Amino acid sequence: MNKAYKGFDFKTAEKLIRQALKEDIGTGDVTSDILIPRKAVSKADICLKEHGLTAGHEIFKMVYNIVDPRVKVTFTETEGRLLRKGTVFGCISGPSRSLLRGERVALNFIQRMSGIATAVFCLSNRLKNEKIKITDTRKTTPNLRVFEKLAVKIGGGSNHRFGLYDMMLIKDNHIEANGGIKGTIAQLKKNKIPEELKIEIEVKSISDLKCVLEEKLADIVMLDNFELTDVKKAVNLINGSMKVEISGGVNQHNIAQYRKIKGIDFISVGALTHSVRSLDISLDFVSG
Repeated sequence: MNKAYKGFDFKTAEKLIRQALKEDIGTGDVTSDILIPRKAVSKADICLKEHGLTAGHEIFKMVYNIVDPRVKVTFTETEGRLLRKGTVFGCISGPSRSLLRGERVALNFIQRMSGIATAVFCLSNRLKNEKIKITDTRKTTPNLRVFEKLAVKIGGGSNHRFGLYDMMLIKDNHIEANGGIKGTIAQLKKNKIPEELKIEIEVKSISDLKCVLEEKLADIVMLDNFELTDVKKAVNLINGSMKVEISGGVNQHNIAQYRKIKGIDFISVGALTHSVRSLDISLDFVSG
């Protein structure tokens, strides 16, 4: 099993998979129940229809284990590796009706997750700097966050906070609600923050950054939509006193410009989950 699964919430994943199956199957697969004999068995190949990384093998297995434990799922390639179009990277066998009942849900998960993993890989390949981590955001599909953030890790990226509860991220709306950066910092100083809770603050200008640096309250500073020249100024001012995250408008066309800037720790990309294209994967029954 890929190391990205370490700490993964399988209990929540199972609950969500069951909901997805209920949505798709409903009262039953009327087509298969009419056309496919109850005792029929089949085999099918899991085939990659375009170049990319596959991700979500264990989720695919979970779908079929819930549908019918008699279905055997075998993957012949490792998750998170770049594979060529046409690669058969797994196979399933078992009762034909069960293979068909689980097909769409299993493919939906693995296609979506593989698309995300491939997007992370492509960004990393353009960046070519292992010291900078590409990270996700909370811009995920409702109720699918556990799967999408897992896919980011399988693709070689890292996860930002999982939700509102596991890290303080002071963004522009928090700052506006407190009348600006100085008011926000003053409010922050009034409260006792648990030591284990990391604090990140978003800044939109060098002047805001200087206010943050004066107080030394944050663990991470987010440079939001900074021009490249200002990014260079900012990391020089920070000089390793805080972790640095780049955010806003980063994509395959411009990520390479950050390659040689020392002092950047993270680049967050919301598009990894909010607008990524699923990878084309098929389940092809094998005759005979």
